[in-house]
Amino acid sequence: MSKKNKKARESRHVGVSRRDFLKLGAAGVGAASLGAGLLGSACKSSDAPTASSTAPAAPAAPVVPVNPNAPEVSDLRFGMIALTDCSPIVIAHEKGMFKKYGINSTVVKGASWAAIRDSLSNGDIQATHMLLGMPIASTMGLLGSPQVPMVVPWLLNRNGQAISVKSEWKGKVADKPAAIKPFVEAAKKAGTPLTFAMTFPPGTHAMWMRYFLAAGGISPDKDVALVTIPPAQMIANMKIGKMDGFCVGEPWGARAISDNIGYTAITTQEIWKDHPEKVCAFREDFAQKNPKTVKAVLKALHEASVWLDDMKNRPEQAEVVSRPAYINCPPETILGRLQGHYDYGDGRKREDPNYMIFSSRNCNYPQPKYATWWLSQFRRWGMVKEAPDYAGIVKRVIRNDLYEEAMKELGYAHGGLDNSPETLFDGVSFNPADPEGYAKSFAIHNMPA
Repeated sequence: MSKKNKKARESRHVGVSRRDFLKLGAAGVGAASLGAGLLGSACKSSDAPTASSTAPAAPAAPVVPVNPNAPEVSDLRFGMIALTDCSPIVIAHEKGMFKKYGINSTVVKGASWAAIRDSLSNGDIQATHMLLGMPIASTMGLLGSPQVPMVVPWLLNRNGQAISVKSEWKGKVADKPAAIKPFVEAAKKAGTPLTFAMTFPPGTHAMWMRYFLAAGGISPDKDVALVTIPPAQMIANMKIGKMDGFCVGEPWGARAISDNIGYTAITTQEIWKDHPEKVCAFREDFAQKNPKTVKAVLKALHEASVWLDDMKNRPEQAEVVSRPAYINCPPETILGRLQGHYDYGDGRKREDPNYMIFSSRNCNYPQPKYATWWLSQFRRWGMVKEAPDYAGIVKRVIRNDLYEEAMKELGYAHGGLDNSPETLFDGVSFNPADPEGYAKSFAIHNMPA
């Protein structure tokens, strides 16, 4: 090859390379704006340098699916009191059901209902086991409760409480409250009124005790002393003779019998079959800001409640909740009444089909009529001086909308809303459409004349 031809060929080769280099440079600018994949494609040009064409492509990042129902807040502290009906919260925690729905749970045992209320009010806990009347009273600022609006999107259980009386009345007092009246009158005349205890003034135990005594012609505010005692302290106070009777949740009714300090006069399911009892409550502002978190809690509670109502699981339930971190009581004391085996301690025994339930018979649906009944009792006993805004307060506190949304997301068919009347053991019927008339219908009350 002549020197002239060789020089021309080298000139053509250099020119092509420069043009290709410029093309590659343009491709690089495009890749920077469109992503690494396009750059990798440009570098596979047949004219590109060998090192670039053999470099392995970076693996694609895995696609993480977004859970549209993920809770806004994952770390939650749950309050509970040492009572058998704390079980849904404890089981959801212990068996990983909260974790399944994205909730990192911590369960905190409170010393009293007032302590539980205050912990929820100040944000130390975010959800709690609570007496149905408490969120209503807190929303209204009644009976010493700071006015902190609270909501109830879940009923934890029905039935399973009891009114216990002292052993000296065996054979004289059973399920008829009128049998207590002669003892009340004698003690009042002697200047030493009888003392009955409940766990919290606006709570369920207070209302069962008030209703029971009043059905026997006894005023709970004028004829006896009605005092507040935390559930776990009932037995100790009865043992030293400070009380003649008390109303509390299990296992403390059964414990009074096993400790030989009292017996069961009547169970609360005998006063009102399938009555509402404890709830899972939240602060209103927390529920407004974190609706997915609330619904995640409800989904876990649903699973726990279904598990609890499988009777073969009740021995395990009794063992778990009996632990020192929760109730701190022998499991056999808890188990009997959970299975419907009722020994009243005065010779009466029965197999009760209306034992404590956690899921069946539409147990968990937060029925507005139950809060309406509570407001009627607040009115009856002078806890509110004028007719309250029944409809407005109930709508604010009872959040069946959150319950329904959570169950819809689970695909669970619940029993729905029920506004039918309820009749208690004294034969008096409660019509949710007329709570004020109901409150005024009782002979014994504390309403202004």
